[in-house]
Amino acid sequence: MKERIAIVSGYRTPFLKAATNFSFYDADDLAAFVLKHLMLKSGLSNNVVDEVVLGNVAQPSKAANVSRVAALKAGFDLKTPAYTVQRNCASGMESVSSAINKLLAHKADTIVAGGTESMTNIPFLFSKPMKQFFENLMKAKTLPKKLSVLSSFKFKHLMPVIGLMDGLTDPICGQIMGITAENLAKEFSITRREQDEYAFNSHKKALAAQENGFFEQEIIPVLVDNKALITTDNGPMKDQSLKKLQKLRPYFDRHYGTVTVGNACPITDGAAAMILKREADAKRDHDSILGYIVDYDYAGLEPSRMGLGPVYATAKLFKRRNESLADIDAIEMNEAFAAQILANLRAFESDSFSKTFLGLDKALGQVNLETLNPNGGAIALGHPVGVSGSRLLITLLHALRTLKKQRGLATLCVGGGQGAAFIVEVE
Repeated sequence: MKERIAIVSGYRTPFLKAATNFSFYDADDLAAFVLKHLMLKSGLSNNVVDEVVLGNVAQPSKAANVSRVAALKAGFDLKTPAYTVQRNCASGMESVSSAINKLLAHKADTIVAGGTESMTNIPFLFSKPMKQFFENLMKAKTLPKKLSVLSSFKFKHLMPVIGLMDGLTDPICGQIMGITAENLAKEFSITRREQDEYAFNSHKKALAAQENGFFEQEIIPVLVDNKALITTDNGPMKDQSLKKLQKLRPYFDRHYGTVTVGNACPITDGAAAMILKREADAKRDHDSILGYIVDYDYAGLEPSRMGLGPVYATAKLFKRRNESLADIDAIEMNEAFAAQILANLRAFESDSFSKTFLGLDKALGQVNLETLNPNGGAIALGHPVGVSGSRLLITLLHALRTLKKQRGLATLCVGGGQGAAFIVEVE
C-alpha cells in the first residue's frame, strides 16, 4: 500500500453464544447498536461519513443489504450510501480492505467498516421436495388437480434444511468445516490432547483479559429488552478445565476424530465497526488514532485444507513486501479450531511445507506463543463469522498498546479455501 490507513476508532458488541441474550436481535439490529455507539464515542458527525460497508455471511431475508438497513437504523443520513460484502469468515476484513481501496483511490475520505452476524437467526429452510409441493399446489387451478397434488405429500418433505449446517458445509469438497479441521489434525499429526490444551489456554487467557479490563477498551455495552445490560463476552468459561475438555466426544468424526465442541469455536452473535481515514487526513484533523493498517492480502487453497489460510495469506503478503515474522511483534490468528491453529504453527516453521506449498526457499519462521492471541481467541470468545475479521484488527491494536509493541499481524482462515492477512501498526 502506498499510504497507511488510520483506524480512528473501533468497537464491538459483546460476543454472545447463539441462543442466549442476543437471540431476538437480527444482524441489522446488532450492527445498528455498534454503529450508533461508534459515532457517539468518536465525536464525529454522521454527515462526515462518505460510506458504510459491513461484512455479513448469512444476510437476513428481511434486511437485504444489511449494511444499509443498519446504517439508517443507527441514524446515518439518507444520503450516505452503504453496501454489504461477503467473503465468508473474512467478511469483516473484506469490508475493511474494500474501504481501504476507496480511500487510497480518493473516492472517499471517511468510511465506516466492520461486520455483523446473528448466527442464532440463520433460518431453517424448506426442503426442495416441500418447495416443489408448494409450487405445484399454487399452480393447480382446479379441485381435482389440487387434490392430486395434496395426495403427493409425504411427511419426510417436512424435514428442514438447517441453514447453519448448510452454510458450514463446503459445496466443492462436500465437507463440513469441522471435518476440514480433522483433515489438518491428521496431516500434521496433531493429538487430541494438544488441541484440548490449546483450547483450555484460550479460555485462561480470555478470562485473565476480562479480569484485567482489557476488553473494556473495545466492547460497547448493549441493553437487552431494557432490562439486562450486557458488557462482556459470555464464551470464556470460569469452570473450564482440561479434564472436562478431555471428556467430550468427537463431534464431526464420531469414531476416529479429535475435534470436539470444546476445542472448536462456539456459534456466536455480534457486530463490530471502525472509522477509517487516510493517515494524512486523520493527522490533519487531529483525530485520536487507534492504529494503522499497513497492508493486506488474500490467498486461495484447497477447500478441504481451508484452515491453513493464515500461512498461505501471510506468505503471500510477506513475499510481496519482502518481510518476515521477525518484523512482527504480535499475532491475532482466528481460532476456528485448535487443530487449525496448531497446523498453522507447524506450517509456519516447516521448511518442507514452505517449499512444497508456498514456493518459498525456507520456512516463514517460528511463531512466538507468548504474543499469539495473548488475550485468548475465538475458542473462548466466539466466532460470529461476518465479524471476526474486524474484531481481530481492533483487538490486535489494543494488544500492541498493552504489550508496548508496534507491529502486528491479523490473520484468519476462510471457509471455501482462502486466507486473509493484515499488517497493522501503532505509534
